[in-house]
Amino acid sequence: MKISVLGAGGWGTTLAILLHYNGHNVTLWEYKKSYARHLLKKRINTDYLPGIKIPKEILISSDIEESSDDKNLIVLAVPSQFLRDVIKKINYHAIEDTILVSVSKGIEKTTLMTMSQMLKDVFPHINENQIGVISGPSHAEEVSQMVPTAVVAASIDIETSKAIQAAFMTSYFRVYASTDILGVELGGAFKNIIAIGAGIIDGAGFGDNTKAAIMTRGVAEISRLGLAMGARPET
Repeated sequence: MKISVLGAGGWGTTLAILLHYNGHNVTLWEYKKSYARHLLKKRINTDYLPGIKIPKEILISSDIEESSDDKNLIVLAVPSQFLRDVIKKINYHAIEDTILVSVSKGIEKTTLMTMSQMLKDVFPHINENQIGVISGPSHAEEVSQMVPTAVVAASIDIETSKAIQAAFMTSYFRVYASTDILGVELGGAFKNIIAIGAGIIDGAGFGDNTKAAIMTRGVAEISRLGLAMGARPET
């Protein structure tokens, strides 16, 4: 597949490398021209993924038109609060048959939209079957070192979910397929709130009992809120 990864942070770089080793033709887009030149020269993302070599076969570009044109799949690895501004620069006609996969966790502050809802908002004429997400507990530095990791690929269309699953699946990066795209996105966003709470507990000097209580109640609250917003209970 011809795949472009928009966003050359730690996560975007990690996924670009993973996709390359899965046999895909990969482009990695970096919005700063100067840093794109740095990545081309050094072939190491020194700011966000130090020590991990970027294969020379991966095309690195700061031209979003070049990076989004004639691709089978585009991975959106831009931070959630900046994603809208980036995707507005994509030529709609260049992605009429392209699968768009958000790997950014979060909810847009100004609209309270999930990333898939934002994609539909910016590209109202796109087929919803083309929109997918990947979410799950996945630190970039661990995936880049091939530490076993499990995530979920979701779309309203199971065939799209399976296509994303097939593109990303490796022996160390396990991808499950789902059609509950809302539940997967909400779970990925809400769990970060609980993670912050767990960090505060550590900083305050409390113990495992307190952290377990926060995590247990957090899971219950995530489930209730997710169901109220339309997610499925099994997700």
